Amino acid sequence: MRKSLGAAALVASCALAGGALYGAGAAGAGQSTANSTREPYNIGLLVKDIDTYYGTAPDANGVYQASPDSPYAKDLARIDADAKRYIDKAARKAHHRGEKPAVVFDIDDTLLLSLDYEKRYNYTYNSASWAAYVNRADRPEVFGSPELVRYAASKGVEVFYNSGLSEAQRTAAVDNLKKVGADVNLDAAHMFLKDAANPPAYLADCATPGAWKCTTVQYKSGTRKHIEDLGYDIVANFGDQYSDLDGGHADRTYKLPNPTYFVS
Repeated sequence: MRKSLGAAALVASCALAGGALYGAGAAGAGQSTANSTREPYNIGLLVKDIDTYYGTAPDANGVYQASPDSPYAKDLARIDADAKRYIDKAARKAHHRGEKPAVVFDIDDTLLLSLDYEKRYNYTYNSASWAAYVNRADRPEVFGSPELVRYAASKGVEVFYNSGLSEAQRTAAVDNLKKVGADVNLDAAHMFLKDAANPPAYLADCATPGAWKCTTVQYKSGTRKHIEDLGYDIVANFGDQYSDLDGGHADRTYKLPNPTYFVS
């Protein structure tokens, strides 16, 4: 379930810190002021803080972009630098042991930045407008993430994608990832998308044809388990939501900053 900024203002404000490794003591996803008498953070001020964090500004075509000099970009650069060091070591160890190392990437706001959509629709969500936005296949990269995809592949690490996008959005996702330079393993065997009409057998506990009941955590962790069952050791899992990372089946998790929405 995707929640707007207004429904998760405090979660979003906490996410402004960005940049922290999920495995290094980051706060959980259940933060809320719902049961508190304390006044929540003012949404108008929060939006200004988010704009400052991203360095949000329209480009020549009126598309809202993040600044490469923003705090957001600096947080991503720190995460990427740590991830590259770790992947290099993990890959060498795995290959020495005769194992098959893999990395798993979420797509939305992990590889492809949705800031223009969030800004244009005032941090709310509508399935029709979101689908149209995704299908344009022109989102910019999340700074450094496509390079990280290529880096992992260069170290002999198998790259997989584990996304909440639907099966109907596969062509747009592939086209957009190619445009930003994440052109690695974009086939159906490596890119896992939601298929509510024909869910895979490994999700049978929560999904049957036409009856999708999987939470994000069940879907994503179940998919990672499937990747492990294929013989891979997932050395790192990358996502902008805690629900991208919870549920195990990865040696290390990296939480990318995203203060604009929350997926439970």
